[in-house]
Amino acid sequence: MLFNIVFYLNLVVFMIAGLPAFALPRRTALPLLKAWARVSGWWLKVLAGTAVEVRGRGRLPGGPILVAAKHQSLWETFALLTVFDDPAVVLKRELTWIPVFGWYARKFGMIPVDRDAGPRALKRMMAAAQAALDDGRQVVIFPEGTRRAPGAAPAYKPGAAALYLRLGVPCVPVALNSGLYWPRRRFMRYPGTIVLEILDPIAPDLGRRRFSAELEERIETATARLLTEAEGS
Repeated sequence: MLFNIVFYLNLVVFMIAGLPAFALPRRTALPLLKAWARVSGWWLKVLAGTAVEVRGRGRLPGGPILVAAKHQSLWETFALLTVFDDPAVVLKRELTWIPVFGWYARKFGMIPVDRDAGPRALKRMMAAAQAALDDGRQVVIFPEGTRRAPGAAPAYKPGAAALYLRLGVPCVPVALNSGLYWPRRRFMRYPGTIVLEILDPIAPDLGRRRFSAELEERIETATARLLTEAEGS
């Protein structure tokens, strides 16, 4: 309970203190965003006893990449900001409507997508993602589109494959077990170690079906292993 109170107070403090950042170029203001993410993680460890381990940083290829991450919790929405240099995260458009928070999402060049707009939404998302890559950033997408409970059947959407085919860059899958310690739609936070594992990149030369099958197999296999590892510790 204490962590949840502090987490949202910390968010409000950073949003207010960071208002002058709107007068700065995005890259100049980026350390503020990363500081918020790191401080949030620090409070999680101090107040809830939840540590973090990042594996596989050496697997990251140089140059522009597409990152496809498992989504179990609110945790990875801010933790990934500290893992990658300059991520452009694909998020649902409704988040950009939240007062102040939405301003920051637009300021830092996140990529909103309207899930109800069909092909038009995919087209706009791909154009924004290409612009982010051209700016030297990493495009981050959650292939299932929404949080899934640990162990739940996967439900991959077509967005990640569409970006992979359009962008023509390596795709880096990411597995994690955050849902064990920060469950979706629940108030509780649990002690332990969240593990985020960067997997071997998928080369940018596969067809849609082969890529989609490869991405799901890699993420789900590694995620299942991390869940088993955590439950046995």
